[in-house]
Amino acid sequence: MSDADRPTSSITPSSLKAPPGVLHGPIISTMLRLAGPTVVVLVVQTFVGVVETYFVSFLGTEALAGVTLVFPILMLMQMTSNGGIGGGVSSAVSRALGAGRRADAEALVWHAIVIAVFFGLTFTAAAIFAGPALYRAMGGQGATLTVALTYSSIVFAGSVPLWIVALLSSALRGAGEVKVPAMVSLTGAAVLIPLSPALIFGWGPFPRLGVAGGGTAVVIYYLVAALMLFLYLRSPRSPITLKITALNGRQFGDILGVGLLSAIGTLQVNLTVTVVTAVVGHFGAAAIAGYGIASRLEYVQIPLLFGLGTAIVTMVGINIGANQNDRARRIAWIGGAMAFCATEAIGLLAAIFPHAWLGLFSQEPEILSLGTLYLHTMAPVYGAVGLSMALYFASQGMKRVLWPVLAGTARMIVAAVIGWVMVVQFGADLRTLFLIVALAAVLSAVIVTVAILSGAWSRGSRARRMLQSDLARNE
Repeated sequence: MSDADRPTSSITPSSLKAPPGVLHGPIISTMLRLAGPTVVVLVVQTFVGVVETYFVSFLGTEALAGVTLVFPILMLMQMTSNGGIGGGVSSAVSRALGAGRRADAEALVWHAIVIAVFFGLTFTAAAIFAGPALYRAMGGQGATLTVALTYSSIVFAGSVPLWIVALLSSALRGAGEVKVPAMVSLTGAAVLIPLSPALIFGWGPFPRLGVAGGGTAVVIYYLVAALMLFLYLRSPRSPITLKITALNGRQFGDILGVGLLSAIGTLQVNLTVTVVTAVVGHFGAAAIAGYGIASRLEYVQIPLLFGLGTAIVTMVGINIGANQNDRARRIAWIGGAMAFCATEAIGLLAAIFPHAWLGLFSQEPEILSLGTLYLHTMAPVYGAVGLSMALYFASQGMKRVLWPVLAGTARMIVAAVIGWVMVVQFGADLRTLFLIVALAAVLSAVIVTVAILSGAWSRGSRARRMLQSDLARNE
């Protein structure tokens, strides 16, 4: 066990300055209160992305296609910074505060900034040197490739501020402060929505930059958001203060011990979706369209699950730090049950009334038929996806992420690898592919649930209790 996990024996739950309801009191209402602002932020960010795509569409097919090529890579960076490494930051900060180690929590903020700069520069370099080959491999050529490279070079030039915003927001959420990151994002969105078309089309005093204007607006948004978070974390209102401290391996290990594994899990999700989409492509354009609009319903659930998940990380981490392990586990299972019920309800409604969703995007009979086939097969197991994600976030708070990542690996192997082999090598039909994808989601939920019930979260708890007992005897 690392020093970062050692409880402070003189700290009791009643003496900690934790957000109301985290260490005691009702769990469900506290979880909803912490999750609400994050859900709102993610919904707004999704809306902003849709709006920017709408404005870019006026520049023509090549512009829209070029931006579309960049979007999956940008999403990968956002998911890695927020849910992957950001989850490690939230987990480390919440456990430190729960254990009464405020100085450690504040040192973690500075270490998070250093990590943000490193990963931001890494993504910038990757976009510059690997971008051309990657976008060509994805089908970009001619004017479309030119647009993709233009947009990519500008957006990824702002990788460092994007990472700083993600990790500072994660640090604040780990301390139980969810409203400030939400307000920063909402304020930025209010600026970005008019700024983006102004720079794209050259409204008023702004120059007409075309697709480069959309990328420039995004970078400006993250620069302003980063500055706002810096100023808040330096103010006395912040629950944790940003201070420049000496760098040490223990602090980096406390963040990356959770964050790197979580980032691998994020990569697995993106890779699985990419491969399954490619396999569906063997059945023609209508299959891609039907699968695309049907599976988009799963992306709509991400704000709900991520918002709930960040609340779970904070509540579980603080209780683990305060050595309230039983309450931490209860929070985790209640959060898992809430995620399961919410996503399963959405899935059942989608399976019963598939055209209510599919009809928003297309009225083509073949597309509706293939989309309905996917929803009839996959939507009834959405609850398994929700449960897996909730337990993944809880495992971040526990600093026990290995089994959720292994479960994600199993899901990727079954859905992507076995699905590809069955279709390409054995000629399986689309129904069989969708059944394999659904089976993979259930298998992932079963693996992580069985692992946790078998004691995956308990390893190290005995040593932690023994150390606390020794510290108490020595005082």
